[in-house]
Amino acid sequence: MCLSIPSQVVEVHEDEGSVTVDTMGVKRKVSSHLMTEPLVLGDYVLIHIGFVMNKIDIADALESLALYQEIVAKLEQEENRS
Repeated sequence: MCLSIPSQVVEVHEDEGSVTVDTMGVKRKVSSHLMTEPLVLGDYVLIHIGFVMNKIDIADALESLALYQEIVAKLEQEENRS
């Protein structure tokens, strides 16, 4: 199974056909060649194997990120108990 974590566009590299995204604090450059609509700073996107697959609604992105944060927090709690 593949989980796609919402990532926010923090830099646009139009000349390269790529964007830099922030995924829960980790920044990386990914290709935007598969997108038919332009991406702008602040957009939330889903990525698969280094390619932006689609843009998502900000409310949905923030809700998903909050759930991922909860999962990470619970895993860290369990790890600290061991």
